[in-house]
Amino acid sequence: MKKIFAVSFISVGYFLNAQSISNSPYATYGIGDVKYDNTIETASMGGISTAFISDFTSSFNFANPANNSNFELTSIRLEATNENNYFKTNYNDTKSTKHSTYLSNIALAFPLSPKVKMGLSYQPYSSKTYDIQNTEKRYEMIENVETFTGYYTNRFKGSGTLNTAQAAVSYKIDQNFAVGLRANLYFGNLYDLNEIKSFGTDGISDAEYINGYETKNSIKNFNFTLGGSYQSLNPRTDKKLTIGATATFGNTSNMTTDYVNSTYLYADAAESSKILETVIERKSTSSKNLLPLQASLGVGYGSENHWFLSGQLDYKKGEDISYFGKSFDFQDTYRISAGGWYLPNYNNFRNYFSRVIYRYGAFYERGNLKIDGNSINKFGISAGVMLPFKTSSITRMSGLELGVEVGKRGTLNNNLINQNYINLRVGFNFADRWFRKNLYN
Repeated sequence: MKKIFAVSFISVGYFLNAQSISNSPYATYGIGDVKYDNTIETASMGGISTAFISDFTSSFNFANPANNSNFELTSIRLEATNENNYFKTNYNDTKSTKHSTYLSNIALAFPLSPKVKMGLSYQPYSSKTYDIQNTEKRYEMIENVETFTGYYTNRFKGSGTLNTAQAAVSYKIDQNFAVGLRANLYFGNLYDLNEIKSFGTDGISDAEYINGYETKNSIKNFNFTLGGSYQSLNPRTDKKLTIGATATFGNTSNMTTDYVNSTYLYADAAESSKILETVIERKSTSSKNLLPLQASLGVGYGSENHWFLSGQLDYKKGEDISYFGKSFDFQDTYRISAGGWYLPNYNNFRNYFSRVIYRYGAFYERGNLKIDGNSINKFGISAGVMLPFKTSSITRMSGLELGVEVGKRGTLNNNLINQNYINLRVGFNFADRWFRKNLYN
């Protein structure tokens, strides 16, 4: 069984790298829609993780690698996300929907010693999958009369996924303090294409060639996340206070961006291959500021094995990324999150739902995009449950994870796009005591 899990971990990682993920039209900017740190446990609690130290021995915290003092078992997590997006804009009163289901996280974690714990994880960090077409009427002056002569279409297409692989190590200094370090590797290719076509009044193309501007971003980036935590437990009341902080630093990015401005025709109706291409301009640039400084601070309070509540503030410095040959500045991002969990009574074996962990949370985020003076902000509420397997115990908890997040992003101002979404998540956490020799037969 353990060998099957190991092979599955590798094969699922290959599939995750090849999958296509749909997203918002706002993914046209920069590196696309960020999906990272969207584990079910974290997302169901509004995104809180910096001051979250699980009371149970089977949950490894990657977001703050210091928060793994209680982790004792080998754990394998497999998680999938179903995104349902509903878009609306006042431009021509347009509405649309997009749905996508994809593997969002695979993780393996295990203890190296009572004080040292290690985890490996693989997730999609961001993605681009969009196809937007804007059609405008064309007018020309004929005999001093403005005459309708056809249409221009401006089409924007994007594809690609930026993935991340992490290795995290935590060290418990004493009963209260712990530190952790996570190494982050980002890799992938992102594509953007802008095509301009011309049509006559009958809808038939009246231009000999298509004008296309294609961008390819090849990304390899490496940085570190340092975490620290403090937890104080009152043994008389079982109440505990937790404080955590993280910082991401040591950014060594290498994003090569290739631009090609050309005219061409398509060889087939599916527009899969070009012919008779003439290059007007070709250039290449390099960016060193892909994933800049990030920091997080969290405070939590709870009762041992019963409930927990936390608040968190995240900050990310705005980056500078080239987009269709022009520099695009992203503003600093701030995110406020609050959430926690509740376990009624795990020792009540007569009532299964008393042994279920219930999670809840909410967040507000000032986005890094600012278009026509409007910040593209985001807020949402979330909830989830951890349904333990029949053989699970308080010291060896495995189970089915379910989560839901409902939220809003964007605005209708200046003909921009309002995005409402419902994200559903499902996953499994298999935990057991592996890699230890038996002391007797």
